[in-house]
Amino acid sequence: MRHFTFRPTLTMKGRTFKGLRGWSGKPLHPPLTDVPVTAYLFVAVFDVLSIALYGGHPSIGRQLFLAAGWTLLGGVAVSVLTAVTGAVDWYSSSEPGTQARRTINAHAITMIAVTVFALVNVLLRFAVYADDGRTPLGLVVLSVAAALLVSLGASLGGSLVYDYGFNVETAGDHPVWHKSEVDVLPGHAQTSPQPATDPGPEPAPATSSKSAS
Repeated sequence: MRHFTFRPTLTMKGRTFKGLRGWSGKPLHPPLTDVPVTAYLFVAVFDVLSIALYGGHPSIGRQLFLAAGWTLLGGVAVSVLTAVTGAVDWYSSSEPGTQARRTINAHAITMIAVTVFALVNVLLRFAVYADDGRTPLGLVVLSVAAALLVSLGASLGGSLVYDYGFNVETAGDHPVWHKSEVDVLPGHAQTSPQPATDPGPEPAPATSSKSAS
């Protein structure tokens, strides 16, 4: 019995290109979201630690403030492409009046709020407070608010995939869940080979109810 499969996940052959949405089975939006989500969470942690440690360790407080700033800048940069791919998904993969569209709207408005907080944070951090020894309290509030909101937005996005199957290419009784030593590759027939079964002994020929005279 095989225990590992890599090829179907790594191959791009057989996948349909969908522009800014990515490829079938390889959408662009979900992996891009990992960067700003993680960045904004780390920024909040760095900023809180910057204030907490500044009194006893001023140099560490300063370094944490700088680390938060560059981490935030990276998250904001990637969030631009994340927003674009998300908007294309919203337009192409849902219909008005459905629960899925309402959840997408909630996810989108939450992430837009996060982006606004992050942009204000970046502007103040680099234009006003760049020389501070620790993170100012106002920026800590912005960072923590963004971290809480991005966690909510990520939860809504997770529900779209795991509860509703949004943009999931295969679902239900798919052959990858059937026992088989043969991998199913992208774009191939969605059927799995049936295991050979032992037909058993052939039935005995039927005998006539009339006995030979």
